[in-house]
Amino acid sequence: MDNQPFILVIDDEPDNFDVIETLLFHEGYHLNYAASGQRAMERLEIFQPDVILLDVMMPDLDGIEVCRRIKANSQWQHIPIIMVTALTAKEDLAKCLAAGADDFISKPVNGLELRARVNSMLRIKHQHDQLQALLQLREDMVNMILHDMRNPLTSILLATEILKLPDFPTLRQQNKIEQIVSCVQQLQSLIDHLLLMAKLESGKMVLNLSETDLCGLCRSVLANFEAIASQKHLELIIQLPQPHISINLDPAIFRRVLDNLVSNAIKFSPQNSQVVLRVNDWDAGGAIIQIADLGPGISEDLKQCIFEKYEVGKLIPEVSQLGLGLAFCKMAVEAHGGKITVENNQPQGAVFTVLLPESRG
Repeated sequence: MDNQPFILVIDDEPDNFDVIETLLFHEGYHLNYAASGQRAMERLEIFQPDVILLDVMMPDLDGIEVCRRIKANSQWQHIPIIMVTALTAKEDLAKCLAAGADDFISKPVNGLELRARVNSMLRIKHQHDQLQALLQLREDMVNMILHDMRNPLTSILLATEILKLPDFPTLRQQNKIEQIVSCVQQLQSLIDHLLLMAKLESGKMVLNLSETDLCGLCRSVLANFEAIASQKHLELIIQLPQPHISINLDPAIFRRVLDNLVSNAIKFSPQNSQVVLRVNDWDAGGAIIQIADLGPGISEDLKQCIFEKYEVGKLIPEVSQLGLGLAFCKMAVEAHGGKITVENNQPQGAVFTVLLPESRG
């Protein structure tokens, strides 16, 4: 991918563009030329440069008016503008800054100064782009969290309204109460994920490591999902090399990792299929945990980003797929010094593999 910055040079004299091009030749920039202010405005409709070098003294539409129009447009106002001028009076330079110019350079243009000022403006543009990406990420995150919260909240409200009906059968009240409890647990799990990830990212999460029976932990996790799996007629299978494996980890955090992976496997598995949780020895002295399903699998493109925060997989439209669970798994596993990957299962589905290099006791 070409990440070289684009610079738009606006000047009515082609010779001046040749000078700029010569001075910036070894910097690796893409230079575009506009011979008038009007041509520049037309060019901005097609592409947005990273920096604009704008001559002040131009016929018809002078540089100050061009600068004012660019900065008045919300789509263009973030582009840094360096005014190139032969004017030296403070009043003239003040007009440039009042029009919205970010910097200026005097003619005749000095190559060292030009490169320094362009690099300075590119840093500002890069910081702006990073901030915009962060704001967009936050907006996407809020939208996805609200989307994932809306479903359980809607179910809670509906179940509550049904319970308020005077002729609602008593025998079905318990089912509605259980539905409400389940939805509240979903909301609590989402909030817990957000809080734990925030702590892990900030370095404030301290793992409470202790010698833990990994096999017993895996058996306990599957036992908790038996009821959910039976509703989809899924068979949960556990494969262990021996009854007990003692490994140093934070049992509460790592259990949440296993819960996420098993929950995802069940969520995406077709009815009357299997979910397999297996543990094997690892040559590095730790253990390998794998959770395999026979679901739709994961595309190659999605494998590259599925562990990123707030990444949503387009696998099954009706299934909630907020990218928090797998992002948490990655952070938690890496906090233990391990690694998590995903590969294709055979004949179909996905296999998530967790490598724990902790030495066994």
